Amino acid sequence: MQRKSLIAILIFTASLPLFSQVAPSATEVGLQQWTVGAGLSYFGTDYGPGRLAGGTLWINDSLNKMPPLLRGISVAVEARDLSLDRSSNGPVLRVDTAGGGAMYTWFHYKDFRPYVDVTVGLGNIDYIISGGDRFHQTRTVTSLGGGCDIRAFRSVWVRADYEYQYWPNFWIAKAGSPNGAPLNPQGLTLGAIYHFGGDHRVY
Repeated sequence: MQRKSLIAILIFTASLPLFSQVAPSATEVGLQQWTVGAGLSYFGTDYGPGRLAGGTLWINDSLNKMPPLLRGISVAVEARDLSLDRSSNGPVLRVDTAGGGAMYTWFHYKDFRPYVDVTVGLGNIDYIISGGDRFHQTRTVTSLGGGCDIRAFRSVWVRADYEYQYWPNFWIAKAGSPNGAPLNPQGLTLGAIYHFGGDHRVY
């Protein structure tokens, strides 16, 4: 009897490592902890002809241990500076934005991840109109966007992003009589991101 009990205990003890290996893999969420990246943007400013180019910075922090329905949601932070490739026949512009919000990524595919995001932040526009008059305006900017991340190599991904912005009550100084109207800049950004915390995959 004692011998049978000893054998049962040994079998149970030997099986513990197996259970400890299987359980985490079954419940692993698999989301990256941090994502940092940068890209080149090309935007229509909705103020005068032509477009502006510049740089964009992305930071994402995944929310682990979320309910299954909410997996894929991350905190999104974005900053952009547009001041290059100005049109020769338009106003001299510089547009800066920075904000934060939420991103939802669909992790159904291994190497292709579409996403949508919404951010709210501050936007600054500096511009010089004909005659040399300089103006500066700051607004609360709401942005809606989406795109996709495509795996390039392990934790390095290529990102293609589209964004539409809403600037409320932007006034245009003309003959001393400002006219308030919303601006709706929109544009594309192409860049690369890096996932910290390992090469996590969700199938």
